[in-house]
Amino acid sequence: MSASGRGETADDLLAALLDGMDAALCAFDSDGVITHWNREAERILGWSAAEAVGRKGFAGWAVRAADADDVQDRLMSAQDLPGRQVHEFALLTKDGGRILVRTQSAGVPGADGKPAGVYCAFSEVHAQIDLERSIALSEALMDDASWGVVLVDVDLRPAVVNTHAARAFGAGRGALLGRPLGDLLVQGVEELEGALQHVLAEGAPPSPLELWVSVRTAEGVRRRCWRSGFLRLASPLAEEPVPLGVGWLFQDVTEARRAELDTGQLRFRSNQLHRAGRAAAECADPAESAAIRLDFALAGFADHALVDVLEGAPGPDAPDRGRRLVRSAVSPSGLALLLPGPGTIPVRYDSAHPALQALDRIGPVRASTPGGTEDEGWARTRHWPAGSTHALCVVLRSRGRTLGALTFLRGSSRPAFERADALYAEEVAARVAADLDLATAGPPRQRDFDDRP
Repeated sequence: MSASGRGETADDLLAALLDGMDAALCAFDSDGVITHWNREAERILGWSAAEAVGRKGFAGWAVRAADADDVQDRLMSAQDLPGRQVHEFALLTKDGGRILVRTQSAGVPGADGKPAGVYCAFSEVHAQIDLERSIALSEALMDDASWGVVLVDVDLRPAVVNTHAARAFGAGRGALLGRPLGDLLVQGVEELEGALQHVLAEGAPPSPLELWVSVRTAEGVRRRCWRSGFLRLASPLAEEPVPLGVGWLFQDVTEARRAELDTGQLRFRSNQLHRAGRAAAECADPAESAAIRLDFALAGFADHALVDVLEGAPGPDAPDRGRRLVRSAVSPSGLALLLPGPGTIPVRYDSAHPALQALDRIGPVRASTPGGTEDEGWARTRHWPAGSTHALCVVLRSRGRTLGALTFLRGSSRPAFERADALYAEEVAARVAADLDLATAGPPRQRDFDDRP
């Protein structure tokens, strides 16, 4: 290819690059004559390249006469100053309108290092402000936002994490990038990944979601509730939307949700105690009343309830009894509470059994399998139903005397008992103990209220 051919190819390539730019661009030689004018400049001002190239500056066509010298001096001064110079000018469009543009100009050195001209990129001010506002918003979200912001790529791995989100995950921003979500969360990964995949496939949900997750941190595993919103990110440069990932914004609402759950739980348990009292009042046999109270207490609280009564008569003539316990009732079994009598066989509890510990402390005792996982041997050695993984033992006391122990059991699908659970169990135990005390005291003395003195 000849030198002239190579030059024409280079000029065509340069023209294609200039016309493909999103910003308007023009260039001036050292005398201020326009040498280049791309299509975006034509779109903004309406002047074609044929009309613009070869003119000296903007005077007489693209700027008012009163402003021409000032605009020309400020533009051409860029070839004598280092770096880029930013200015705002009011230019004229071909149809006679005025438009405010923001320019960035810089000098172009020649082969000998001397100034050879200036290039100038410009755009409408409002478009530039929109761009700067978008950039400022992005930077604020990444640094100063009071909620977590995570940009997740199409492989469901964090690509950008803001400061708040990094604190929520208990790790540095850089340490979270590119890691699978399963490395960051112990529980809730499936729900979160399902939400992200839905957003990638079908778009953002119409309303925020609340996700309960367990976060693995240096201090241990923390259970949190995150109110989350999602946005599908698509490339603005492609002809068809190409997913770039998902924008995930979340706030920690754990304390508020726990307060709501506690309030709802307290209301439900109060209603259960009230209903149990109404049902027990209709029973002639106090032992049956105690069994009814246990059935009501189990709803939403535990899987099993065991009543172990101290061996021996609980009357006033035998206030001090041994530590041997007799299994008296198992709920839910449909059986009423049975009182121990002569010949009953005590349960073979070892000295460290939680029920005996509750008797010693006269207070609640909680126990769970290691890790909260199902262990048949753990339940069997304690003489509890198979599948039990969490236990709560409370003492049965009435009129200042210990009558036995009440044990609530949960399986591995339920969480371990907490302090609030112990308070509720003690309230149930107090009512069951009153029924048990009444059942062992013998039939009540009858009185005919119609024969009053």
